[in-house]
Amino acid sequence: MFERYKGYLLEELEKLIAIPSPSGFFKAIEEYLSEEIRAIGYEPGRLRKGGLQYCLGGEGDPIMLMAHADTLGAQVKYIKPNGRMMLVPVGGLNPNNVETENVTVFTRFNETYQGTILLENASTHGNRNYNVVRSFEENLELVLDKLVSSREDVLKLGIRNGDFVALRPRFELSTDGFIKSRFLDDKIGVAILLAFSKYVKEQNVKLSRKVYVSFSVYEEVLHGGGPGIPEDVVEILGVDMGCVGKNLDGSETKVSIVARDNYGPYNYEIITALASLCERHGIDYAIDCYSGYISDVSTALIAGNDVRHGLIGPGVYASHSYERTNIKAAEGSFQLLQAYLTCFEREGGI
Repeated sequence: MFERYKGYLLEELEKLIAIPSPSGFFKAIEEYLSEEIRAIGYEPGRLRKGGLQYCLGGEGDPIMLMAHADTLGAQVKYIKPNGRMMLVPVGGLNPNNVETENVTVFTRFNETYQGTILLENASTHGNRNYNVVRSFEENLELVLDKLVSSREDVLKLGIRNGDFVALRPRFELSTDGFIKSRFLDDKIGVAILLAFSKYVKEQNVKLSRKVYVSFSVYEEVLHGGGPGIPEDVVEILGVDMGCVGKNLDGSETKVSIVARDNYGPYNYEIITALASLCERHGIDYAIDCYSGYISDVSTALIAGNDVRHGLIGPGVYASHSYERTNIKAAEGSFQLLQAYLTCFEREGGI
């Protein structure tokens, strides 16, 4: 069944990644998702703080699926006397992997400008201290593609402190099913849930329980998953990137099942049930414990919601950098949702 929706998932992923959406700058992605959800056949509701929710149907034991549509990014912190700009990161944007990235600046007066994040004194032939540690506070700056040479020149363009800066994602479908781009975290999770929603609607799938879907827009700054959870929800399952790296079993071709993150263990029964389904249906998976990882699911519990919690997602390597995964990991995530939430599991197959 996944093959029927693979093309749609990849098309949506590319479209989603092309829409700039650093945490807090979500109007365009929210409008796009609202239109797409309606095109599939559901009616989304909006949270006051930003974010979307809708219900796929089903009865009893309500669960909410969560993915986040926001990404890392930056904001203008200060315009220097020479017309260059200091940046402050949005979320965990790392100064060690953003140098030479092309960006777009969005002003509050509906203008956009192009530029590049560079090291101060960026010419290696003229800077014997080129190999210094990169830092947003000390030596990285945004250089505009405009003929400006002073703070006043930049202010005349309408640029102000706090304006959002979005990095070019450089999306690429490569060989052997590999997908490379910034912001696979977590737009691939959003694309998986859109594809799953489309599958449920078009195939008139009988769900084994009531299923909500939520797309948050503040996950990267750690308060995306707290508010707006329907009162009847008893379980939350995040669909976010799985980690791939040293001392982890995850890979770019597997679905990851998260046993714990920075805040501690996820629900034991949920993790066990998900792993059992992977074993039963031959889904390639890994169970891992993460450090340096916090999800909307965890923030939902921290906010006081009395729910069970779990998290799955495709394995992604080089997270918060130029990320990479494989379509096989998206397929495994889709199939695990299918096994966990539909009546096909009770009938013996997916």
